[in-house]
Amino acid sequence: MSSPSSRQVRWFALLLTLVLIPVTYLLSASGKVQVNTEALQLFAPLPAVMSSLDNPVTDATVKLGRILYYDPRLSANQKISCNTCHPLDAYGAESKRVSTGFKNQQGKRNAPTVYNAAGHFVQFWDGRAPTVEEQAKGPITNPVEMAMPSNAAAVEVIKSMPDYLALFHVAFPKETDPITYDNMALAIGAFERGLVTPSAWDAFIQGDQSALTDAQKSGFNTFAATGCQWCHAGPYVGGSAYQKLGVVKPWPNQTDQGVYQLTKDDMDKMVFKVPSLRNIKKTGPYFHDGSVATLDQAIRNMAIHQRGVTLTDAQVKPIEAWMDSLTGPIPASYIKPPELPRSTSQTPHPSGE
Repeated sequence: MSSPSSRQVRWFALLLTLVLIPVTYLLSASGKVQVNTEALQLFAPLPAVMSSLDNPVTDATVKLGRILYYDPRLSANQKISCNTCHPLDAYGAESKRVSTGFKNQQGKRNAPTVYNAAGHFVQFWDGRAPTVEEQAKGPITNPVEMAMPSNAAAVEVIKSMPDYLALFHVAFPKETDPITYDNMALAIGAFERGLVTPSAWDAFIQGDQSALTDAQKSGFNTFAATGCQWCHAGPYVGGSAYQKLGVVKPWPNQTDQGVYQLTKDDMDKMVFKVPSLRNIKKTGPYFHDGSVATLDQAIRNMAIHQRGVTLTDAQVKPIEAWMDSLTGPIPASYIKPPELPRSTSQTPHPSGE
């Protein structure tokens, strides 16, 4: 797994202690709000596809990955698919504190959105998977989630359907036996690499000054003046570093210690991957524990716990308005549920219903 080095932690701790020149509203001669241009330089537009040298995206792998993403037969009871906990028509995240898996078991962490996630530097809240391809392997055999007894059991299900065999041969034409657990994950990852949601924010940082309202521009200025951009920057407005939750004021729920639970390094206590703010208005409840129901409260909590600042209503409202500019349209044609391959007499029956 990938964990934060002491150098990373010190670097981001240093950034968080920087004193920013208070910039709330920058006005042009015409009275229109102008954004903090220095802070704006930390951001970039989303790519069209979140590409990978290790998993080149092709039409064939995307087609196969889409089908696998929606197929509940990759779960022991054949009721749970990737889309169950990451519904693509609802911005890739359930509106629940945690998701419900096999035999109605509850997960321990809030399931983050899969939209734009392939561009993040690691996956999961604790970064235990470096890529979406590796992440895709986990839930299928997780006993709380999809609960397949083994990788081989999942492969057996796929191999029982001739339609899948044909799809895998097209997606992986150089392989004589292409239906493998690794190739399944590569296909799902290829599909997820196209789950990109450019928004008004992208248009704005590419030069369209009319893409944001004055309230949204003011919100960004307040966001930057508070120092939030040091962690939530880049094309994904986050998703590019680890950070301690509770830098200034300890987070109230210390049950889940984040990366520490994997590394047992004291420096990793309460350290989590910084979430992306893309589509944040659509993906509550918030934080790893799903403990905060509203974006308004999430903004206030972050200001208090990470920056030691208590924001007023007049500051929070425009920040939330700016965050709404990070909401992009769902790519309806790309995520359209596909027709699934037909089961055969060799397809294993569901278990543990």
